[in-house]
Amino acid sequence: MASATAVSRAENGTADPVKAVSVVSTGTVEIHPEHAFGSRKPLYWWLLTSRDWLPPRPINAYVIEHAKRLILFDTGQDRASVTDASYFPGGVTGFLYDRLARFHIGEEETLTAQLATLGYAPADVGTAMLSHLHQDHMGGLPELSGADLLVTETEWAELSKLAPEPRGFLRKHIQIPGLKWHQVDLQPTADPSLAPFTRSLDVMGDGSLALVPPPGHTAGSMSLLIRRRKRSPLLLVGDLTYGAELLVRGQVPGVGAHKQLVETTARVLALKETMSDLVILPAHDPTAAQRLLDS
Repeated sequence: MASATAVSRAENGTADPVKAVSVVSTGTVEIHPEHAFGSRKPLYWWLLTSRDWLPPRPINAYVIEHAKRLILFDTGQDRASVTDASYFPGGVTGFLYDRLARFHIGEEETLTAQLATLGYAPADVGTAMLSHLHQDHMGGLPELSGADLLVTETEWAELSKLAPEPRGFLRKHIQIPGLKWHQVDLQPTADPSLAPFTRSLDVMGDGSLALVPPPGHTAGSMSLLIRRRKRSPLLLVGDLTYGAELLVRGQVPGVGAHKQLVETTARVLALKETMSDLVILPAHDPTAAQRLLDS
């Protein structure tokens, strides 16, 4: 059996409800430098004119072995996106998707295959949380018919707004009959350890997994703070950044609402000031696996 990309386990003998956190990769993606590093050019200008592509970056999903259930944070990219010519819209919208990213997903890089490296199957997943509903985070949905799927109310509302597909929301691959969606509303919190975040959701009721709102990449994005007894806390931030080192120096990406990205980045950095050993894990950070191992 192949090994997972990286696994960080709780120390033996501890009563930590978080038994292990793993990162698996459902393929790789190439994006433009302006996408990852930001640009003063308008989005559609660089999207249509940029000729440069960065080296492939991982499409990460995070697997959390909690005492109560197996949990996913994001579900990766669907292999059908590179094998089925009808997966993406046609016309101008399809052209824009082609310009935005190039995906590479092998047969061994499906969510099912990657879970198998940990000894699990999709049927073992109790809950899957979606950082947001873009294609490379919700691609495993067809494999998760038995799981409870959590998304923010704000993010779900994007599906009902005008022209969701040109804005990055592929409804036919999200609103799949039979899936168990739950729209969550992050509530005001008085937990001082989460400051400057003032809204959260204690997913398991034991303080180990706290959802917090990081709007910017999308209006309803959410991050997951994993608090462990004997190991460093982890913050899974989705596409708030494309590299932890970029976030630490305050550099925001070129896709999303710039002002919100700046404000949310500042909040994450303030949280790291109070949690000095906080490990930030983005969805497409090539160093995420090693930093998870080191945590």
